[in-house]
Amino acid sequence: MKIGIFLGNLGNPAIYYPKLAKITGGVTASIFLCQLFQWQSQLKKSEWVTTNCDEIEAVTGLNCEEQELAISQLKSRSLLKAKSINYHIYTWELWADMDEFESKFNNCFTANPEDIITQSLPKSLNYPVDIVADNSSSNSSIKTDKYFGQPRQQISVAVTPNYRFSGPWNSQEQLHNFQRALEAYAQERNLGFGNPSGWAFKIIDSITKGLASTFWDEFIAGIPLGESQKVKRDWEIAPEVPYPAFEEERIQYYVHKGEPLEAAVSKARADLRNPVLGKDLWEGFLRKCDRLADDALKAKQQGVDTPYLPSSFNEKPQITKDSVMRKLGAIAPQFALNQSTSDPMPEPPKLEQKEPPTADEIPSISALQKAYNTPLGRSIIEKQIAANPDWGYEIVDGEIVESIPF
Repeated sequence: MKIGIFLGNLGNPAIYYPKLAKITGGVTASIFLCQLFQWQSQLKKSEWVTTNCDEIEAVTGLNCEEQELAISQLKSRSLLKAKSINYHIYTWELWADMDEFESKFNNCFTANPEDIITQSLPKSLNYPVDIVADNSSSNSSIKTDKYFGQPRQQISVAVTPNYRFSGPWNSQEQLHNFQRALEAYAQERNLGFGNPSGWAFKIIDSITKGLASTFWDEFIAGIPLGESQKVKRDWEIAPEVPYPAFEEERIQYYVHKGEPLEAAVSKARADLRNPVLGKDLWEGFLRKCDRLADDALKAKQQGVDTPYLPSSFNEKPQITKDSVMRKLGAIAPQFALNQSTSDPMPEPPKLEQKEPPTADEIPSISALQKAYNTPLGRSIIEKQIAANPDWGYEIVDGEIVESIPF
């Protein structure tokens, strides 16, 4: 390639004055300011120069990062005013302060070089500056930046050897036992999210800083951790133990929605552990119970001895692991997981024989018919007769009659 074509493709050269670096703060800022002076001379003195990153890079070769560095250096020396129009595409409105530049330029050749560099630095920066004379030849191998201070010395952190937590505990053994109790509590409640030791460290660290901890008070008193912090809600017979009928009602809600029994139990208990949702559900449950009680009282007044109540109100035996294993062991020994093969087969639970009701316990047809003729009692009587076939009654054409066995 010919040298003429090569120089033509390079474009116009940008002027750079090395001595301006003392005033502007560096080579990048000097190039930027010279180009801004050229643009500003083509406009009125009061007008701002509107440009963007691509335009500046095309004429100066400075990329966006170098342009931001130059703008920050010039603004810190009160040589430039800049407004960001669109930060995402690096568009600015720029205005160079010619008066401030002339003042610094005139002082450059009359004041001490050390004072020039000190004045050119921002007031908030107190960097140590090394002045290297131009005629020094002994230290020519040492590279020193005259316009930026030396890097800050790394701050050393004092570390106490054999550091021990200081707190209300009397010995390291007591602290160790407290830590283990915290970790066990976090594992049981899943508070550490896979890192119970980290959660226990936060509790102990907060105590060393003077914060009170209910966990430590419980540990000293011999109370299980978290016991004194439990709150008994209105819908609970004990902390975190809801009323059986209320819990069963919520379980049946999810069962009717098509959830498996295991998922229904899990979701119902999660709902009742939520204080806000649990309170709303409890208020609705009380309204439902109040309505059922009113209906039952009216049915009794009309002669119904056993008014209808939902299945959730019926008392049910508590299901435990032992009771389930006993039943499974009675069916098949391989399901009795808590028993060895040499253990004797447990006897199946005996079912209670329900004695048939006596004549005095069976309501009369006239009392049932009287209640059945009312709109409220119709559905109740139908359910009662269907649930008690041993009464020997049935409903035919709106009349309660004795059922015929043949």
